[in-house]
Amino acid sequence: MSAAPAGIDAEPLLRLRDVTKTFGAVVALRSGSIDLHAGSIHALIGENGAGKSTLVKIIAGVHRRDSGEVLLDAEEVDFSSTAQSKAAGIAVIYQEPTLFPDLSVVENIFMGRQPTGALGRIDRRAMRDEALRIFERLGVRIDPDRVTDGLSIADQQLIEIAKAISLDARVLIMDEPTAALSGVEVERLFQVARSLRDEGRAIMFISHRFDEVFALCDTVTVMRDGAYVATTAIADTSADALVRQMVGRDVAELFPKLPAEIGDVVLRVDGLTRAGVFRDVSLEVRAGEIVGLAGLVGAGRSEVARAIFGVDPYDSGTVTVHGRRLPPGEPRIAAERGLALVPEDRRRQGLVLDQSVTRNIALTIRGALARAGLLRERAEADAARRWASRLAVKTGALDTEAGTLSGGNQQKVVLAKWLATEPTVLLIDEPTRGIDVGTKSEVHRLLSELAQKGMAVLMISSELPEVLGMADRVLVMREGRLTGEFVREEATPEAVMHAATVNAELVG
Repeated sequence: MSAAPAGIDAEPLLRLRDVTKTFGAVVALRSGSIDLHAGSIHALIGENGAGKSTLVKIIAGVHRRDSGEVLLDAEEVDFSSTAQSKAAGIAVIYQEPTLFPDLSVVENIFMGRQPTGALGRIDRRAMRDEALRIFERLGVRIDPDRVTDGLSIADQQLIEIAKAISLDARVLIMDEPTAALSGVEVERLFQVARSLRDEGRAIMFISHRFDEVFALCDTVTVMRDGAYVATTAIADTSADALVRQMVGRDVAELFPKLPAEIGDVVLRVDGLTRAGVFRDVSLEVRAGEIVGLAGLVGAGRSEVARAIFGVDPYDSGTVTVHGRRLPPGEPRIAAERGLALVPEDRRRQGLVLDQSVTRNIALTIRGALARAGLLRERAEADAARRWASRLAVKTGALDTEAGTLSGGNQQKVVLAKWLATEPTVLLIDEPTRGIDVGTKSEVHRLLSELAQKGMAVLMISSELPEVLGMADRVLVMREGRLTGEFVREEATPEAVMHAATVNAELVG
């Protein structure tokens, strides 16, 4: 392990040394080590399956370690519950929100520790006032009394951040907190993180976005295959060096764009409108073409994709596939006509978490696999095995529950489920959100191969390098309207961001 960052106390606030954890025959953590110092932001990076989440869950009291040591203030601790970890001053913001959907925003923030007033009654005014103060500090406007069900991923992440700040934790662990945030929201979060650091808190920041790691963090620790690899001062390393440490090899090309012949229009959208959400959206996607749909969070991109597929209603406009008009609100018919939708929130909308990988992959083709109305388990298993192999899904067995897989492998299972239907149009929302650099490259290569074989791809992404690296054309949305269209050669970061942030509408 390297020395403490310059100007930081040599003794870490939280130290982990050679921590191990197994689940049956699966070794999740072989040798987890990290030092978190007060007044410092420490990045933890590694591919999905590297052991980062298991390490975090041991710190949080979700799991108990098998061996190794965990020291807080130089005293050994062994948390047997999340309550013990929180009581010790540790707060965790997980990659996927953990909110109660039927409760209000303020109830979620103070769950289990509501302030009380006279006669022991919950002081709802005090809760609400504190929530408003935290949101003001974060620079966001969220109604504390609103029920959380239906909130965007971005808003849910902000509520998780508010919950952690309300704990006044000495150790704050952020697990992919920016995955669904816009550039403005990310910078706002960074300002809060820096202020917490300056107050003397120790912060662990987990991200697959190297630009964020270099912009925010003082030190970085790399893990690979469940084990500690190296700790380095940010000033003394580079993105290429970190990639080599993470994957054990050079990732020569993160955006492997293959040449593809652009054919006829497959998907046509004309004047699609949903009051208060998006208005007058018209676009085309051709065979062999990847069209990137860019814009800030809340621009209406995901809502347009869901309306095209029939998940959400729309008020006017038409959707046409291969020259045939799709009836609105009929996802089954959309799938039959060759559309597939890979949603942004894979855990809630793309997977049945407590079902096996086999069952998840075969969900969309079970009717086709049945004979005389009976589903053959062997046919289901064969189909799942074929697609899991093609997408290189990493799992010990296909009967493993999908909810236990890493984020990258969950994304591959959702892709496999829809590719099994052999679609001609793929609508894919945030294809690499929350997955590691190695898996990103694999997903990008797959999308490029699908386009090369003639599939029409509409790719929604908040990551500008991904849009610019993969798209043949880039469409930009702002506040529910299309505000820009660029061919690949003209799609510069400046042009796309201008269209995403300046109040101008696409003409023509």
